[in-house]
Amino acid sequence: MEQATTWPVGHIQVHEGDRLVVIEFHGEIDIAAAIPIMFEMDAATAAADRTVVVDLTPTEFIDCYGLRLVHRAERRVRERGGRLLLVCPHPLILKLLQLGGFGGRLAAVPTMQEVLAPDAREGAG
Repeated sequence: MEQATTWPVGHIQVHEGDRLVVIEFHGEIDIAAAIPIMFEMDAATAAADRTVVVDLTPTEFIDCYGLRLVHRAERRVRERGGRLLLVCPHPLILKLLQLGGFGGRLAAVPTMQEVLAPDAREGAG
């Protein structure tokens, strides 16, 4: 990954490079965390034609408000000509994402290394 700017905000940490933005969700992503996170995610997904990775590896819990954040990010990135990739090693969170309708739209990979592999970044999305 290229040189990055990093900023932590509560339950997320954003790593921003030239054409790649990684948004890590930390801890429990519920209604209390979702509202402040939304504004930072909007800033992280504002640029056009970028690849945005939502990394749920450090996430312990996500509810429907967290799903809404992922959906909002995916829509914003797609509208701006980019693509959103998802890293999620947690079977229960993956099941929740599938139940929330993300199964057909977002292919989740279990590790960041898989996202950063050149062929994964070219073929995903």
